[in-house]
Amino acid sequence: MKKQVHKADQAKIRQRKHIAFRMNFLFFSIFILFSLLIFRLGYLQIVKGEEYSRKLERTEEVAVNTSVPRGRLFDRSGTVLVDNEPKDAITYTKTTSTSAKEMHEIAKVLATLIEQDTNRITRGDKRDFWILNHPEEALAKVSKKEQLKYEKDGSLTRTEAQRAINKLTRERVTDEEINSFTDEELEVLAIYREMMSGYAYSPQIVKSGNVSKEEFAAVSERLGEPELQGVDTTSDWVRVQKSKSAILGRLSTPIEGIPDSRKEYFLARDYARNDRVGKSYIEQYYEELLRGQKTIAKNIKDRSGRVVETKTIREGEPGKDLVLSIDSELEQALEEIVSNKLLELKAGPNAQELDRAFLVMMNPNNGEVLSLVGKQVVKNQDTGKFEILDYAYGTFTSSYEAGSTVKMATLLTGYQENAARIGEFKIDEPIKIGGTLKSSVFNRGSRMSIGDIEAIGRSSNVYMFRIAIAMGKGNYRYGESMSIDKTAFETFRQSFASFGLGVKTGIDLPGESAGYVGNETKTGLLLDFAIGQYDTYSPLQLAQYVSTIANGGYRIAPKVLKEIREPSEDGEILGPLIQETDVTILNRINSTDAEIEQVKRGMYYTYHGANGTAKRIFNDFDGAGKTGTAQTSSSGRTTISLSHVGFAPFENPEIAYAVLIPHVSTTSKYPYANNEIAKAAVDKYFELKAQRAEENTADVTQPIKKPAETESDK
Repeated sequence: MKKQVHKADQAKIRQRKHIAFRMNFLFFSIFILFSLLIFRLGYLQIVKGEEYSRKLERTEEVAVNTSVPRGRLFDRSGTVLVDNEPKDAITYTKTTSTSAKEMHEIAKVLATLIEQDTNRITRGDKRDFWILNHPEEALAKVSKKEQLKYEKDGSLTRTEAQRAINKLTRERVTDEEINSFTDEELEVLAIYREMMSGYAYSPQIVKSGNVSKEEFAAVSERLGEPELQGVDTTSDWVRVQKSKSAILGRLSTPIEGIPDSRKEYFLARDYARNDRVGKSYIEQYYEELLRGQKTIAKNIKDRSGRVVETKTIREGEPGKDLVLSIDSELEQALEEIVSNKLLELKAGPNAQELDRAFLVMMNPNNGEVLSLVGKQVVKNQDTGKFEILDYAYGTFTSSYEAGSTVKMATLLTGYQENAARIGEFKIDEPIKIGGTLKSSVFNRGSRMSIGDIEAIGRSSNVYMFRIAIAMGKGNYRYGESMSIDKTAFETFRQSFASFGLGVKTGIDLPGESAGYVGNETKTGLLLDFAIGQYDTYSPLQLAQYVSTIANGGYRIAPKVLKEIREPSEDGEILGPLIQETDVTILNRINSTDAEIEQVKRGMYYTYHGANGTAKRIFNDFDGAGKTGTAQTSSSGRTTISLSHVGFAPFENPEIAYAVLIPHVSTTSKYPYANNEIAKAAVDKYFELKAQRAEENTADVTQPIKKPAETESDK
């Protein structure tokens, strides 16, 4: 019996030990698991805490579509060219949990407080609104059988099936149902469609600009009421142009919003679909600077996802103010000069094809554009009188045959290619290639020796023809046909491009044209190219070209932006300077200083030489230039186009200018309007300069040293 008890005790002891082992193992495992859990929590909080906080903040922080004023545009003297005018506005902000039915109810209340224009309502809007107001009737338009057909279609996802059903429903809404709305219901719809078009947590403008004081007060009094949840009263703005210059550009309206062609670009940069963006020229080119920064807010939500609090992380900022290089007072005077001359010419004889004229003035030393003037003359169909339209953008988007104003480039190219030498005389006489006779205007039948300076100042076509023949390795004999090396066309064009002719100038405006490049390589066309009657050039290219000569050979990109500044507080005193724009030297021409100075002497001869083509008007003027006449065509008629380029003063140029008047006459008789416009323009410039010096105000341009030669130019 004792032996049996002893065995039983041993079994119990073993069992107790086994249980104790299991318990210890269990406690140890729990200890390990808790340790791992604590370690993991510590890792997440200490090591990864900041990263997850940033992720959380990113999901909560949103760009709020507040109405941030756009940056102003000023001219170089601080005169406002484009401003913002504040307007009262009513906005609505929806959340991710806001239903269409809730917005409909809010729209109905809002319709009792404001009047809303219904002209923007579309047929699609009415159809969707009918479905919203008649859910049961809309549901019955698609039978159960039809619904099952789409739902059981294995090729469609659930979303695609529902989309197909909705499409069928919309298609079956009848015209009678669409046109069943009362005027009051249409007004509710007009408000509702604006509320629907916004993003969650981003204020959407419901009405702006024409909000009456009574409407603004009525809505303001009820802000915060559940019936108007999300509605707010605020200030909006409208863009106001104080200058008629087309290069300032235009903005889209809130109705137009961002253009479809660039939708992805703008949406990736936190734009809303109804944001106003620059559509053209300066407003478009400098959109990033002008747009401003929207308010960044953090939405605090409860467990249901409802926003219970909104905290502002970063206040919105107005766009940067831009100070342009344009001198508005000078430009206005030059516009008047061009407009008056254009009307005068149009009223004269042989002006059937004349419809435009251009004048560009810039600083040749830094590329700052002082004035871009382009004007078109059109007949008012109601009054029968001619009127002037602004066509400033035509100075860089349109191109024309410039005529003899390109002869400085031809001569300098001749120097480069050993087709001419400084001081070289050539025989000017009529040239006949095959059956085509060509000559200088001043010498239709005689034979005379002419030097390079006089060839520029007197405008010798034949001197330039002989350069072209030498470059084309032609063997000229009077009356015989002549073959040339076709590569001379490309040699010419590459050289002309270094001056800015036949290539984009690099101006900080969109839409620039490089001009027309002829594709034929006939011998006669090479001679025409040498006198500016083949390829076409824009008025701005002519201004850059003459600037390159004026400043000693540096092709500088024209620019209309002078400074970037912080927003002005009152629109009158400029804000702090952020940045001055740099001078961009594109290249230096492949000519020596001596060659450039020789060409300048030829331009001086134009104004002051015994036979200079502009001596009659410019003889007493301290400057140099070149006149141009081109035989052109328009609407099947042979026409004459005029041009003029120049710079002043002669020794230390501070302005360069270009005039171009296409198709001024349909006969060989024409007025010297190009020279008259150029002279009136430079006189006005120096008149304003003297007047401002006397008044102790800023000069039209700031004196800037010649740009230093870069390593790439050496």
